[in-house]
Amino acid sequence: MKHTRLRYSSHASTILICCCISIAFAASAAAAQFGFPDWIELSPTNSPPARSYLAMTYDPASGKVIMFGGDNGTTYLNDTWGFDGTTWTQIATQSAPPARAAAQMTYDSVTQKVVLFGGFNGTYLSDTWLWDGSTLQWMQATPQHHPSAVTGPMLFPDPNGRADVFGGFDGHFYQLTMWQWAGSDWTQLFPSTVPFARADAAVGTNTLTGQVVMFGGLADVNPNNTWTYDGTNWTLQSPALQPLLVYGPSAAFDPGLQGVVMFGGASGGEQRG
Repeated sequence: MKHTRLRYSSHASTILICCCISIAFAASAAAAQFGFPDWIELSPTNSPPARSYLAMTYDPASGKVIMFGGDNGTTYLNDTWGFDGTTWTQIATQSAPPARAAAQMTYDSVTQKVVLFGGFNGTYLSDTWLWDGSTLQWMQATPQHHPSAVTGPMLFPDPNGRADVFGGFDGHFYQLTMWQWAGSDWTQLFPSTVPFARADAAVGTNTLTGQVVMFGGLADVNPNNTWTYDGTNWTLQSPALQPLLVYGPSAAFDPGLQGVVMFGGASGGEQRG
């Protein structure tokens, strides 16, 4: 099974998907010219080795999409790569998070750093790492509090610019706790309403409406539902049409379509894309 990771890059004006075997992007200019979005497969001269369960997000400080880790089928990885819209470059760092798969990371615009949390490398992980795009270096954070060690958490920028984390799987149970990165420590949040416990859901932030959108995932209770988060509370939505149930999809905001776009995922062992 392959997990896709889709991130919007304002620097390159693209939506980027990185999966095991291909790199592609959708340009909003194509949508404007032809009236519909299109995918264009890229053939960069240099690309990361094939992998799944990677972590990836756009980093405004460096102007690159940053990718970390994953699983190549035999080994957990801890390499760091940057994509500038044309070329992938492996970034040599003085230190790096331990090798892992199924971690998540997102950009925190308040601290201007990328926050990486969780994952699995034979052990469920709860460490926090910060990526500084101005120096192209990793730094391990030492928070006094942190979410449970989980794989497949949903990590996303909330409408206030902070990095929030929801859910994940701890090896026994799906989680429904929510935490926020405050710059040096994690603070647990207690919204009056939260989605059902889950992991590996699609999550993206609509910068026009200021709402986070979450769909699908893996859960003990039916995760085939759509939730939005306004920075304070979650609301269960009832769209007239929604995707089939999937886990491990990816989502990102597309300014051309003025909405959150979801791609890929798997359902019952079937890869969707």
